[in-house]
Amino acid sequence: MKSLETLNKEIISCRNCPRLVKWREEVARVKRKAYQDREYWGRPVPGFGDPDAQVFVVGLAPGAHGSNRTGRQFTGDASGNFLYPALARAGFANQGRAESQKDGLILKDLFITACARCAPPGNKPTAEELANCQPFLERELEIINPRVIVCLGRTAYERILKIFSESGLVNKFSHGASYPLSNGTWLVCSYHPSQQNTQTGKLTVEMFDSVWSKVRELLKKEVKARIFRR
Repeated sequence: MKSLETLNKEIISCRNCPRLVKWREEVARVKRKAYQDREYWGRPVPGFGDPDAQVFVVGLAPGAHGSNRTGRQFTGDASGNFLYPALARAGFANQGRAESQKDGLILKDLFITACARCAPPGNKPTAEELANCQPFLERELEIINPRVIVCLGRTAYERILKIFSESGLVNKFSHGASYPLSNGTWLVCSYHPSQQNTQTGKLTVEMFDSVWSKVRELLKKEVKARIFRR
């Protein structure tokens, strides 16, 4: 736990990407009209959840007026409004509401993070910016040591493949697909719960729920495998 807290402090103080530093701070200063009376976080956003989690969820980057405002992954925007109710239905969260760091949300056996820690212009971090953030993601994986990794979107999927050197899985991203990595960890794919995907029907509630059902199945399979090995 202490190592995770130390890492989070490093993440929050990071200023390695000038373009992102400028953008996140400008957004926090100007603010969206609906949030003019709110104080924005305006800094890199660390991972959030159960430090003993078996499930590790990777998104793309903080939303300009979501995580960049609230300081917590997938909190305060439409993506979170789609994600957390699904996690609650699957038993990974105590509630489906995610509005601020003080809303009482608790994740169970699940940890959420992102490829990029700062809100990027146009929601598109560059390859260099993703590379700058990758050490943070690698260290979170080392600390959490999950049994299942869920990639929300192709960018997260490709970043995990880079970390684990799984070249054989390149171009195999498909919603609902699951693959065993060489170290025994399972990789599960999902479309990102962005408004662009959820409002167009590319990602439905049923499709998203099926991903978390798959995760539960994989965890049960791991438990049975451990019992068998004994």
